[in-house]
Order: sequence, then C-alpha cells, then structure tokens
Amino acid sequence: MLITLGNPPSDAEIDAWHAVVSAAHIRDVPAAVPEPSRSETAGRLGVQPFDGREVHLASVARDGSYEGVASLLLWTRPPHQHTAYLHKLVVDPGVRRGGVGARLWTAIRDLLAEEGRTSVSTRVELGGAGEAFVDSLGFVKVLPLTRYVLRVEPALAATAPLPLPEGLRFAHWTGAAPEALAGSLAEVHNVLVDAPGGDPAWRQPHWDARRVREAARLVEARGGLLITVAALDGSDAVVAYTEAVLHAPGDTRAAQGDTAVLPVHRGRGAARAVKRRLLDVLHEQHPGVRELSTSVADDNAPMLAVNASLGYRRERPAGLFAMKL
Repeated sequence: MLITLGNPPSDAEIDAWHAVVSAAHIRDVPAAVPEPSRSETAGRLGVQPFDGREVHLASVARDGSYEGVASLLLWTRPPHQHTAYLHKLVVDPGVRRGGVGARLWTAIRDLLAEEGRTSVSTRVELGGAGEAFVDSLGFVKVLPLTRYVLRVEPALAATAPLPLPEGLRFAHWTGAAPEALAGSLAEVHNVLVDAPGGDPAWRQPHWDARRVREAARLVEARGGLLITVAALDGSDAVVAYTEAVLHAPGDTRAAQGDTAVLPVHRGRGAARAVKRRLLDVLHEQHPGVRELSTSVADDNAPMLAVNASLGYRRERPAGLFAMKL
C-alpha cells in the first residue's frame, strides 16, 4: 500500500521513514560517511521548502513498517514550474527486487503528469543500485560529479590562514545574512549562472535579498545551521562567499555549500581564502565538526583546484540524472 505522509507527518511516520533511510545508508554508503540523524529526517519531512512543494510517499508493509520511501520536490516559482526534483527514492535493502521501487516510481510518474511537469532530475551515487534503477527508468546522466571530504583539523595544520586580496576583508555569520549584506550576497549568488549545471531544463533562479534570507531560514526551520564566510570590499558589499550547513547542531560532518566570487575579483585567491577561513570558523565555533564534505562537477576545474589545494580528498562518484517527460 502506498500512502502520502501527513503535512506535517506524525512521529510514527517520521520513525518509519527514518528506519528505511538508515538501513539503506548502512547498505549503500561507505562506512566513513555519517548516517543522517532523525532530527535531519524530521526537519526535511516536516518543513516545506520556500520555493516549492514536497510530496513524501511511502510503501507500507502489512506490519505497518515502511518498505520504501520517495520525496518529490515540485518547484513553484519561476522559471522552474515545468520541472521537478526527485530528492529521494529509497527501498529497504531487505525487500529490494520485489517491485517496491517500481510502485513508488509509478506513483511519482503519475504525480508528475498530473502537475504538468515536462522534466525531472535526481542525484544518485554511481556504481550501485541507484544508478542501475534510474538507468532502467530512462534517466540520462547529464552531469558527472564527485563527492569530496576534508578533515578539518589536519587541513588547519597543513595550511596557514590565507589573506584576502588587498582592499577586501572577512566577515562571517550564522543563519540569515545581515540586512545590510543580503542584497550584495544575492548578487554574488547570481554569478553561479555560469557554473556547470548539467540539466538543460534547469536555469539558475534569480536571487535577491529576500531569497537568500528565505534559504537561510529554511535551514534553521529544519533544525540546522547555515554558516557563511564572505569577503567584503571597501563599501561593505559582498564580493565572494562560501557556506556550510550543519543539518543538526551536533553533526560531525558539515556540508560545504556554494562558493562564488564576482567575476571582477576572480583569479586573485578570494575563493581559496574564504574557504580556508571557513575552516577556522568551524573549528572555533563548532569544534565537534571533524569533516567538511562537498560535491563538485567533474568539469569544474577551478573549484577542483581550489579544493585540492586545501586538502580535499575524493570520496565517491555521483551524478545528476535527468529525464524528459
């Protein structure tokens, strides 16, 4: 039986969902990668995104446990009302190859048709059950990625703090950007339009002060922390930034988010400097964080070079897959 989780879901629904996610993580992901916490699962299921609507489906066994789960993000703001993102489709390892994944996908496909979506994308690990499954459905790999990880304390010991180019200074904050910086931070977000994207149906949304603050508040509403390190120019405008997310305050691995630099300041070491400064901020304010993980497109040579200089090591391959409907 397939059900749609409540909005918000009950504690029992969260527990059953988290049991599937945890079992799949243990089976499919390297042991060194920390499992998602229940609080992360609860935040994701219980708080809707600011720019879309997420639908959470579960396949329920006779005993009431979940055999598989799926989350579909339906974008609701321009220019993405035509597309969707399959955030998760996971089957409990104990019942795989029994049709659970196919039933979940059929329900997702029907929902996409009802919503009039013309494409859907998803991200999966390469070389495992996830890649084989999306291949069988007709998804096409549009962007090869690699996941990297950095050990915070060894990186701090191996690399000295890096100065910013002349005329720039560091700033950092947790949560939403200060009002005075939100507008210029949005402008730096907008330069990501020229970053490798993969899915031809996807265009980077336009960022403004409201959007950057909404994005930060979503992380907080889901129980996490967003830490941002920026470079400011003489007029106190953001010209470069990097960010990290703790999905729960007690996480030992943080997720490195976007890093961007205004074109006029590129090639001067600003990206490397703010990323190195982020390590100091994490070490000082969140000493329990031992690792920083990130995903980088395989053809993003500049960011790969920056990360290599800081000591990031390759962990596992992944890919963005897309399907036209």
